[in-house]
Amino acid sequence: MTDTDIKTQLVKYIEDAHAVEQHMLRALDGLISTTDDPEMRGHLQHHKEETARHRQLLAERLEAYGTTPSTVKDAGQIFAALSKGIIDMARTDNAGKNLRDGYVAEHLEIASYELLERVASLAGDHETADIARRNRADEEAMVEKISAAWDKSVIESLEQEGVAPSEIAAAVGTA
Repeated sequence: MTDTDIKTQLVKYIEDAHAVEQHMLRALDGLISTTDDPEMRGHLQHHKEETARHRQLLAERLEAYGTTPSTVKDAGQIFAALSKGIIDMARTDNAGKNLRDGYVAEHLEIASYELLERVASLAGDHETADIARRNRADEEAMVEKISAAWDKSVIESLEQEGVAPSEIAAAVGTA
């Protein structure tokens, strides 16, 4: 294993977080276009604006280190998001699966920002640590919005799959 310095590793973590945000911008397009619930679609559209801001802040931190976002990492994440979008268009029960996928993606972002904040703190880069902390708070807020919609999305998914409304109503009444 070769020796490297903490600032070099920090830049890699910033690149990783930027690539995850790049992925989320594309993934959010797919989620927005396949979400029927107006309230959740509004949350997703707002979160897309936050995601664009997060990506910009990370790009600025990379610029402060004299570099730019990793084209390879960003391209890989874009490809993954586009591939997933194609699969999403073919499924019929989007409500629950969109929520599931968004929930997982938000937790990936939270984890990326946890790592970034800790490495930035160890490297003495308080500005990057603060950005990671603030961005993570936005991701955690989105998880709360997703969590509040589980029941509604499960019912919508069952309806999308053709489960009889009477069966859903009976199940809801016994839950």
